[in-house]
Amino acid sequence: MAGSGAAAAVALSFAALPATASGAVLGRRSSATMTDDKSAESANERTYSKQYVYLSNGNKIWTLTFSQNLSQKTPLVLLHGFGGGVGLWALNFEDLCENRTVYAFDFLGFGRSSRPQFDTDAEVAENQFVESIEEWRRKIGLDRMILLGHNLVKHLLLVEPWGFPERPSNAEHERTIPIWIKALGAILSPFNPLAGLRIAGPFGLSLVQRIRPDFKRKYSSMFDDDTVTEYIYHCNVQSPSGETAFKNMTVPYGWAKRPMLQRIVHMHQDIPITVIYGARSCIDGNSGATIQSLRPNSYVKTIAILGAGHYVYADQPEDFNQKINEICNSVD
Repeated sequence: MAGSGAAAAVALSFAALPATASGAVLGRRSSATMTDDKSAESANERTYSKQYVYLSNGNKIWTLTFSQNLSQKTPLVLLHGFGGGVGLWALNFEDLCENRTVYAFDFLGFGRSSRPQFDTDAEVAENQFVESIEEWRRKIGLDRMILLGHNLVKHLLLVEPWGFPERPSNAEHERTIPIWIKALGAILSPFNPLAGLRIAGPFGLSLVQRIRPDFKRKYSSMFDDDTVTEYIYHCNVQSPSGETAFKNMTVPYGWAKRPMLQRIVHMHQDIPITVIYGARSCIDGNSGATIQSLRPNSYVKTIAILGAGHYVYADQPEDFNQKINEICNSVD
């Protein structure tokens, strides 16, 4: 991905920092992206938009749209992962919207979207997420889409999917978990996953920069400063709404209470599935093969991106974008 159009779109997406972000933080972006902000507004006036999509329950979903006015092409919808937001697709927007409309939105409880109180029951909380996405789809007016995330879907793309395998129940697996991790997990179990970020107060941003310096490196081709780590910090320092829901949907040590592999067989057989992993990721890559065995009469393909870890779309953006475009082009 290269060119002023890319920088313009990304500058705007990162300008969509949560409301708690101060003007001073926005002012620390690189001079190149600051210069691009206003020019992007005019240059991309017909192709780029940002808006809140209001739901019937009063919640709102922050949405970015990159439109090429290609109504005959099935739109691509990007769903971010835990602790993220629309800005983390910065290295992907331009390539992916060349031939079709691309939507990206912040899940309820994350980024700039509303932060409602989710139910403590895992199934109910899961349905709250699903219902919000379905109403968002209706409000946007999509009757078909290629869903990239994590029926009306023409192709389901699962990138580094969490929550598919069941938690191993055998004693051998328990023995492989170090005692210190078990002890730490017991101590931290009452808290949300990112509680330390908020407890750190004014040192929270420095904590993100120290713990995850890799984010700055991943986006160094686009930003030469701390824009990305500041974005992640401000996305997660707010009320832990979606974060709490995620915690309620897990069991120790990061396994899903309601594993998707138990339910994937109920998905319509006509919907193709592509599972994409980073070859160096810590996420279990066997779920793709398991999905294939559970759906023998459906299209299921697993792709490993060489040189990529969990954040495959940022680790190897060119390879990732190429693979996604190939899949989208196979749809229409």
